[in-house]
Amino acid sequence: MGFLSNKKLVIVGAAGAIGSTMAQLAAVKGLTNNIMLYDPYLKGLEGVYEELRHCGFDGVNFEFTDNVEKALTGASFIISSGGAPRKEGMTREDLLKGNAQIAADFGDNVKKYCPNCEHIVVIFNPADVTGLVVLVKSGLKPNQVTTLAGLDSTRLQSELAKYFDCPQYDVTGCATLGGHGEKMVPVTSDVKVKGKALAEYNIPAADFEDIKQKTIQGGSNIINLRGRSSNLSPAYVSIEMIEAAMGGKKFTMPAGCFVKDGMYGYKNVCMAMKSVFDANGVSYVEANLSADERKALDASYEHLCKMRDEVISMGVLPAIEDWKKYNENL
Repeated sequence: MGFLSNKKLVIVGAAGAIGSTMAQLAAVKGLTNNIMLYDPYLKGLEGVYEELRHCGFDGVNFEFTDNVEKALTGASFIISSGGAPRKEGMTREDLLKGNAQIAADFGDNVKKYCPNCEHIVVIFNPADVTGLVVLVKSGLKPNQVTTLAGLDSTRLQSELAKYFDCPQYDVTGCATLGGHGEKMVPVTSDVKVKGKALAEYNIPAADFEDIKQKTIQGGSNIINLRGRSSNLSPAYVSIEMIEAAMGGKKFTMPAGCFVKDGMYGYKNVCMAMKSVFDANGVSYVEANLSADERKALDASYEHLCKMRDEVISMGVLPAIEDWKKYNENL
């Protein structure tokens, strides 16, 4: 079996539903022959390890450990799903305090054990904040840390395809920007359905509002239907993200990334942006926004600033003016 890389890929939270699915997908896609599974829950982790061995992947070497130093030492690529999951009735923002501290500890460990890591994808919620904390604490460059945002774009694509009763691949150009939460902003300026611009269909305002809400509540709907948070879709999109970082197929959907240069007047947050994501990491570009979309994106940015400032007030994240003391790349 041919592999995209032989560098070490670490799956953090590998005993869980998302982490174990990511590990299997990484092997199926042949991303690397060197996959480390890490989770503090050793018994469940060993069970995942045994199941992956039973798959009989040709040429893949799986290892597992509950020791963070062993897991991260020598890591080139990391996907972290290592936070508390969302439960029924919870928003992503409800997870803020506990998962922000988990992110801080993880970032410290990256700096200590794998400072030469090439890329990290952070997917545990609220991902915009946890990703920011990981970036500040890890010392990595902004293009080396991304958060899961493309999942919201595929949810928008799915809802539009259901509305038009067409295959999902007939809907292109979907994007959701801003926060990965209740304030996400579906952007439709570049959307086409069966090759025709979405605007030409003149969707009634009430219908489009329903599509937007179904997109925003896509994760909650999975919890309501399955009794637990989603795992298949976040695992797949995250693996596509790390595949791009490893030199495989470019990731074309929006990625959560650090904004610092004042585009749109925004800075010092992680948020979903129209982006270019490949082996050079992530960079963001200006999106084609309507006046209403820009207004909604401004509101999403303000919400993210409030969450960031709340984490600073907790003492989990240092004051913005002190970030360079922890990460000279900021």
